[in-house]
Amino acid sequence: MSTTTLARPLVGRLAVTSLMLGIFAIVTSEILPIGLLTAIGADFGTSDGVTGLTMTLPGIVAAVAAPTVTLTTARLDRRVMLVALMAVLAVADVLAAAATSYWVMLVSRVLVGLTIGGFWSIGAGLAGRLVPPHAVGTATAVIFSAVPLGSVLGVPAGTFIGDLAGWRTAFLALAVLALLVMAALLVLLPPLPAEQVTSPRVLLGLLRARGTVLALLATFLVVLAHFGTYTYVTPFLLDVTGLTPAAVSAVLLVYGAAGIGGNFLAGRATTTRLRAAFAVAGG
Repeated sequence: MSTTTLARPLVGRLAVTSLMLGIFAIVTSEILPIGLLTAIGADFGTSDGVTGLTMTLPGIVAAVAAPTVTLTTARLDRRVMLVALMAVLAVADVLAAAATSYWVMLVSRVLVGLTIGGFWSIGAGLAGRLVPPHAVGTATAVIFSAVPLGSVLGVPAGTFIGDLAGWRTAFLALAVLALLVMAALLVLLPPLPAEQVTSPRVLLGLLRARGTVLALLATFLVVLAHFGTYTYVTPFLLDVTGLTPAAVSAVLLVYGAAGIGGNFLAGRATTTRLRAAFAVAGG
């Protein structure tokens, strides 16, 4: 067997890992303010409620950006788009670290939202183009593992860095990670020309299906409840329960670990009792 043949599976796995790290950087950038909300608010002189916009804004922008980016860049090479989006994420994190006012901070969060919507809509389904058919399931699981890892590792680590060196340093560290991932994507991903061009008619057709609308509504309500609580958990733990910043980092770590455990349990439950599993998780 040639060296090239042996190298292809390895390059494919590394490419999948680079996608996973990209989503990890995005998820951590998205939810990092949860662990630093009080510090960010104190720096800009804003209340916890107003500072919570740093969490709300990326989600709103991402909801608009996902279909918009999908449609407007449908004919562009996927590799080029992913590299460009990681560059946008790096700019967003640097802008957050250097923000001289709260409005500049919000601009950086808009860029994070743009990256979330664009990267997810493009990168989440690329596993089948990077690895052999028998490995697609595993590769997809690796890519999506970045979501709980952002909670388990990203937010606690970022909160810890923020406690030691200031919240701006935590965002700078994320900017460095984004640049490293951008370089990895540029080196490891092969050219990925668009295969199927999505049209507005296709998206509108999906929205006309009753099941799709119900699924979107249920997801919206679950995510709204989750982030409505999770966003303000740090001020609650600091001001109401009196925990130290180090203890808050530990709580966030436990929360993320529980999320990973929940993913495995839900994965097993959905194979036999899908509706019950969704109802329990949503409740």
